[in-house]
Amino acid sequence: MGFRYRKSFKIAPGVRVNVGSKSSSVSFGGKGMRYTVNSKGRRTTSVGIPGTGISYVTSSSSSSKGYHRTTAYSQRQQLQQRQKELAKLEELKRNQLEFELFQNQIELLTSIHKECDEPVDWQEIKNTPHPFGTESVGPLEKVATRRYIDYKPGFIDWLFKREEKVKEKLQKAMLDAHEKDLKNLEEWKELAALSTNVLAGDIDTYFRVIQEMDPLGDLTEFGSGFEFSTDDPTYIEVEFDAHSETMIPLKEKSLTQTGKISLNEWTKTKYYDLQQDYICSCAIRIARDMFSLLPVKEVYVHAFEDLFSSQTGNTTRTCILSVRFKRQVIEGLNMERIDCSDSMANFEHNMDFKKTKGFLAVQKLVPVSNNE
Repeated sequence: MGFRYRKSFKIAPGVRVNVGSKSSSVSFGGKGMRYTVNSKGRRTTSVGIPGTGISYVTSSSSSSKGYHRTTAYSQRQQLQQRQKELAKLEELKRNQLEFELFQNQIELLTSIHKECDEPVDWQEIKNTPHPFGTESVGPLEKVATRRYIDYKPGFIDWLFKREEKVKEKLQKAMLDAHEKDLKNLEEWKELAALSTNVLAGDIDTYFRVIQEMDPLGDLTEFGSGFEFSTDDPTYIEVEFDAHSETMIPLKEKSLTQTGKISLNEWTKTKYYDLQQDYICSCAIRIARDMFSLLPVKEVYVHAFEDLFSSQTGNTTRTCILSVRFKRQVIEGLNMERIDCSDSMANFEHNMDFKKTKGFLAVQKLVPVSNNE
């Protein structure tokens, strides 16, 4: 049998101290209502009606450990909430960036015509003066020779006996300058002959210039390649494959009010309008680059696509746009403001385009000689 120890003594009216073997407490109040605080943090309230035997007792604990656990739990909740908010914010930024990239891609497809190579002034190249002028010695060699002649060894050269080494270095500089002058002379001769042939309308030189200068090289990402042809120095023909099915995104992207990316199928009219603007923009750019490179009066551009034939059940490489661009007309267009599809009305062209069907097959325009 265990022993229990308990002692109670009054320290003030209505206030008693209770001391036990495991804890102590302080009690306040009288017979009707009493409030007790235990040293372990337990609080007890007793309310009774004297003479009736009816009473009500309630107790609570204010453990400091429980308080800390509650605080730590609340902090974890706040941290998790902030992490969720941060992740949501990052997702919104990613979605915004993805949508802007999509818009830029669409803008690029319809503004290809706005960029163009700088014009080549073949007449100015032809008139470039001889690099040696009236001298028989090149300008670089002339300068190097003067340095050799004017060299006078100083005290330091004499002291360290390096006069011969300096002279050898100057002699080598003369030889290098001579080689560079010869190289510049050969390049001048080549450009002079090239410009002369271009201005004379030599077709073989046209093709050589196209091959070496690669005027449409930056457009290869929009087409599989280009074919050039002509039998008259006044015009050039260019065929290209548009491949709009790979260049135009498969689905349209939009940004919802909540910042999410929405993917939707293109409507037929939207897709075909975009396809038309893209192909017409490519055609204008090709014509501009060829006018910048060659002194031709006209450029014929023929665009091809793989179209499905319900008669054969196969796809066939088909001409869908053929345009005869004239230099003076295209140079008068405001490239920043034109609608590429509408601008075809400025030129003779074959194009059969339906809003809900897209491009249909057309015949290539036959070039006309412009020799005058």
